[in-house]
Amino acid sequence: MSAAVLCALALAACHRAPEASAPPAVVVALPVHPDSGTAGGLAVRYPVEVQARYSNTMSFRIAGKIVERNVRLGDAVHKGQIVARLDPSDSQKQLASAQSSLDAADHRLVFAKQQLDRDTAQAAQNLVATNQLEQTQDNYASALAGRDQAAAQLVVARNNLDYNTLSADHDGWITSENADTGQVVSAGQAVYGLAWSGDTDVILDAAESDLGRVVPGQSATVTFPALPGRSYAAKVREIAPSADPQSRTFRVKLTLAKPADDVRLGMTGDAVLAPAAASAQAGPAGGVFTVPSTAIFHEGRNPAVWVVRPADSTLELRAVSVSLYGDRTATVTDGIKDGEQIVLAGVHTVFAGERVKPVKPLFDGEGSAQ
Repeated sequence: MSAAVLCALALAACHRAPEASAPPAVVVALPVHPDSGTAGGLAVRYPVEVQARYSNTMSFRIAGKIVERNVRLGDAVHKGQIVARLDPSDSQKQLASAQSSLDAADHRLVFAKQQLDRDTAQAAQNLVATNQLEQTQDNYASALAGRDQAAAQLVVARNNLDYNTLSADHDGWITSENADTGQVVSAGQAVYGLAWSGDTDVILDAAESDLGRVVPGQSATVTFPALPGRSYAAKVREIAPSADPQSRTFRVKLTLAKPADDVRLGMTGDAVLAPAAASAQAGPAGGVFTVPSTAIFHEGRNPAVWVVRPADSTLELRAVSVSLYGDRTATVTDGIKDGEQIVLAGVHTVFAGERVKPVKPLFDGEGSAQ
């Protein structure tokens, strides 16, 4: 081969074109925006109902026939007040029988003690056999046990007589009547419903989409149509940890800052929850974001999302705070900002720094074509 050919080949090798870079990976991604009302600071408004914080059913501890009822629906009662009675005839006879049994047991115990004292004294002089003394001692122990058993049965009989009287355990109001005079009731059967006085709650059922904007201690203003021109300050006291299985809403309980006598149980109204608590929960980024559950990537126990950098279309793994996981969505309260583009699917198939090409999903969240 001539030198000219070799030089031409060497020159061609030096000017070989560089290899083409790998094309960017295609990912499903969309910009995120705060939920309606979180960025603008809109308040949450819900219908409410007044309920007693504590309530219980009142029932007799024994079965019997109701012969007396002293209160009616809506009446106020005081602790220890008698509200109903059963026919005490059988309980009185049981008490008399138990008293007679105790008297007989006391008599047998006295006789057994006297016999034991005589046999013990005679045994010291070798006047009675040892087995006879042992039998006397056994009779005395049996009489003592019988007396104790009769005494316990007398206490039970007295308690049963007392159980014929139903009294209120707390101050409150009668909220229901479940049995009538003359009716035979079983033990534990509800006779009255009692709502305790003192602490009252204003309850509402919050939708899942609003749960990220409701936090314990959040301020609220409550109004009632029955009390026009008045408003009551309240605070969120409790948020149910799980949704109602039928309505799929979360029970939220508010406490009135200054309970008033004119706010009655069962009254309905409206509560407006101030947005301050929701804004504080949203973090420095501002806003609460609802994203698909498929967008959440977990590093161990820490949730994160893949954010597409606008400068070079590369991926960044960003840690986020998630306040609520739904069936198909997650509520993010910190870690992302309005307008940032995040990967919605395939979060386990990408890596940090990867160049990507974002595309819109074929269907929106309602199943409609884009």
